[in-house]
Amino acid sequence: MHAVVLAVALLAGTLGCGGTQAASGRGLRPEIEAFIAEMNQKHGMGKAELRLIMRQARVQHGILRAMSAQSVARPWHRYRSAFINAQRITLGVQFWNRHAALLARAEREYGVPAEIVVATLGVETVYGRHTGAHRVLDALTTLAFDSPDRAAFFRGELEQFLLLVRERVLDPLRMQGSYAGAMGVPQFLPSSVQRYAVDFDGDGERNLWDGSADAIGSVANYYRSFGWQPGEPIAVPAQVEGDAYRALAERGIEPKLDAATLKAAGVTAAEDIGQRTAAVLVLEGETGPQYWLGLNNFYMITRYNRSVNYAMSVFQLAREIRAARDSALQ
Repeated sequence: MHAVVLAVALLAGTLGCGGTQAASGRGLRPEIEAFIAEMNQKHGMGKAELRLIMRQARVQHGILRAMSAQSVARPWHRYRSAFINAQRITLGVQFWNRHAALLARAEREYGVPAEIVVATLGVETVYGRHTGAHRVLDALTTLAFDSPDRAAFFRGELEQFLLLVRERVLDPLRMQGSYAGAMGVPQFLPSSVQRYAVDFDGDGERNLWDGSADAIGSVANYYRSFGWQPGEPIAVPAQVEGDAYRALAERGIEPKLDAATLKAAGVTAAEDIGQRTAAVLVLEGETGPQYWLGLNNFYMITRYNRSVNYAMSVFQLAREIRAARDSALQ
């Protein structure tokens, strides 16, 4: 491990103050020792240096509670009001106006509409205003070794985080993010930072924390990498007759249903979708269910976050921001 990172760990404080250590002594938990051995074997990281860092990690039971609560989805009408509101629309227009040239360039190079990039940043962090107050090392360590159902996934993210701090000579004890370990203005997990972050301003760094250029380019690159289709629609309202649509809605959010299947189930799109395939989405509105057809680009938004509510909030916030900006420019 880089000497600077080692020095950070050494200067962080006493090494015997709880954290991930076993209660009976100075040793780390066996599963953490196994993880350290794996990091040493796979990536050549020094075991002693890794132990210095991992001894600073603190299990955060509040993070486990937050992850558990996340599995209980809020109804759409409550979710919508939290993310599509006057503040995010106004700030979104301001963000777009400040970074119009960067957003236009990202749209040209990656094919992702400017309003989708802006709305994603608006939903994630209110355009960089709220990037998370949890120490990333604590969040990822907690989830990597104490999550009841996603430990393996978060061990992979912890691995990528440690690689990230080694490669960029970052302070692993000071980096903050969400309770899930997501970082920066676009809230990328470490693996996404490694795979999809781009140096959009050409300064030699992929900085998702301090500026907007790399965040804008990286979000656009993320969507393009998963298969965003330039110029294609995202979602359209639908009407249903009977109950056959329910079986289609249970097939999931990947758009696999053709026009004949939709018609046979009594599902009619409010706008012509041609020969495109779709997924049937049912959202819980304030006065009853709302029906939508999610197309390929809607599915691309769910690749950022698997929640249908999340993807719909990005889609609808994007429309509101564009409408507000277009109105102001007239």
